[in-house]
Amino acid sequence: MRASLRRKIIEVCNKKISTKGQNVGLSFYAFFANKNDEPELLMEAAEWWIMTHKLDHFEKSEKIKAMIEAIQ
Repeated sequence: MRASLRRKIIEVCNKKISTKGQNVGLSFYAFFANKNDEPELLMEAAEWWIMTHKLDHFEKSEKIKAMIEAIQ
């Protein structure tokens, strides 16, 4: 996964955690605008989320952040 996507995921997780608490969940769609302006990046996130890790649609932000930090 490219570094820019990892940074964005961590940023979004931090924001969600700070505003909604540690138990907040999110999907990989949370890392993108509601339009398809970066299809390759969206597919990269989807592949990591769905195919590589077989995660549920919604996962805890803390879990996703920890997983991303582990691959940096």
